[in-house]
Amino acid sequence: MSTSSPGLQAEQNGSKSDHKDLIPEGSHLTGSDPDHERVVPNDPLARLTVKVTDRNEASEGVVALTLADPDGRPLPGWTPGAHIDVHVDDERVRQYSLCSIDQDQERWRIGVLHEPAGRGGSQAIHNTVQVGTHLTVSHPRNNFVLIPSKRYIFIAGGIGVTPIVSMIGQAERAGADWSLVYGGRSRNTMAFMDELSAYGDRVRFVPEDTDGRVDFGEYLRDVQDETLIFCCGPEPLLNAVEKSSSHWPDGSLHTERFVPKKVDASEDVEFDVEFVDSGLTLRVPADKSILEIAESAGVPVLSSCGEGTCGTCETSVLAGTPDHRDSILTDSEKERGDTMFICVSRSLGGCPLKLML
Repeated sequence: MSTSSPGLQAEQNGSKSDHKDLIPEGSHLTGSDPDHERVVPNDPLARLTVKVTDRNEASEGVVALTLADPDGRPLPGWTPGAHIDVHVDDERVRQYSLCSIDQDQERWRIGVLHEPAGRGGSQAIHNTVQVGTHLTVSHPRNNFVLIPSKRYIFIAGGIGVTPIVSMIGQAERAGADWSLVYGGRSRNTMAFMDELSAYGDRVRFVPEDTDGRVDFGEYLRDVQDETLIFCCGPEPLLNAVEKSSSHWPDGSLHTERFVPKKVDASEDVEFDVEFVDSGLTLRVPADKSILEIAESAGVPVLSSCGEGTCGTCETSVLAGTPDHRDSILTDSEKERGDTMFICVSRSLGGCPLKLML
């Protein structure tokens, strides 16, 4: 029997229920923008072993894996939009969104897109992971938190549907009004269509080979009161939605990127970083990241994706101005400059940085 919304700890402050009441035990909120907070595990180094209990083809090129504790114990709680790190082998770690309709604590589900031109992680999973395989994974982390709202517009492209699936389940449980526009190259490449079809006309499928692309300028033309937009998918989709919703109120649009933003590094310069906790001041060359220099000097630091998309290496900034190059922070968080992701972000103009590491 599954358990929905497990292990939830509520703030005992007498305020009305909001997303802070739905933080799983063993996790906490971080982030300086109250409309874009992130949920991170209390112990970011914690790892657990899970067993693959089911494997099926969610669509052409996408395999869905169901994961459970080998001894039948409950898995850590999680929130819609969360992802886990999957240790493909000793060298490769990949991030995959949890994509169950219900927040099941007995089993998790992830969807893995086979990317032949990628770095080999998805190919290894598709080729080697079967029912019975044991995998090492992290506790859930959420950079794409579903903020409570009366109405939602969900927009998904391709494998970007994975975090949206769990958000729809939460919206249903909360009694919120919602709709989904889900695009893909063709119907046979669009994962989880069968279960999403159960929601009837609230879901609009848009296979590009037969229906073309959505005109988001028209779709998002009219601002809807008390409505949030949650969008995940390839960069062209995100860019189109960002442009088409620019006239909506600040904080209306929430996005998640699976690939790093393109950055022009041709004018990068060296700069100094003071690692306060470690008592070290080190020079970061133009062709190296802060993370690389920290690791080479033995500074204790956590990292995973190396691309500014997963959020693992978030570091507090005590002084200096960062040049933010991640795909996570909002514009307001970047302006505050009190945190950065050191796998990709640098110093603005070569000024010294002081970091809590």
